[in-house]
Amino acid sequence: MCYLVYISTDLEDDLSQRNSALISFEKDFTNADTEIIDLLLYKYHWYVGSKAGCSCTFRHLPSIELGFGEPVYWYEESSDEIEATKIFYDEISSLISQGNKVDCIEIWAGTKKDQIKRREVDLSSVPRDAFRFFENHHFVFNRAKRKVDNQLWLN
Repeated sequence: MCYLVYISTDLEDDLSQRNSALISFEKDFTNADTEIIDLLLYKYHWYVGSKAGCSCTFRHLPSIELGFGEPVYWYEESSDEIEATKIFYDEISSLISQGNKVDCIEIWAGTKKDQIKRREVDLSSVPRDAFRFFENHHFVFNRAKRKVDNQLWLN
């Protein structure tokens, strides 16, 4: 089983032009659960793969309790997971800064639609090094200049 990351945006551009060795944007939804893809808010959908092909080589937590946070010695994360997640953050941040809308769904393969929790994520309150995915969450990204409690950085 694997993690799967999907994004949607209102930007029509070909995001695959931003592919690298650690992250790829793909339009192939052959094996995707359409009920989950239908949760995405915007017109243009992308599967986000990591160097493993699936989305496993990103920073993930199985729950949201620890919130966003920088890597720590007691929770092992590879340098590729950390770097790929920073690249993802940079790409999403760039899209948002240019005035585009973006959301993201991160699931464990086999997750059902009713298991996914939606969260607003203010990127101006989540530092690049602290961003990570939470299993079975739908992030709606924004950059609202609003100060949020520094514990979870979530709305």
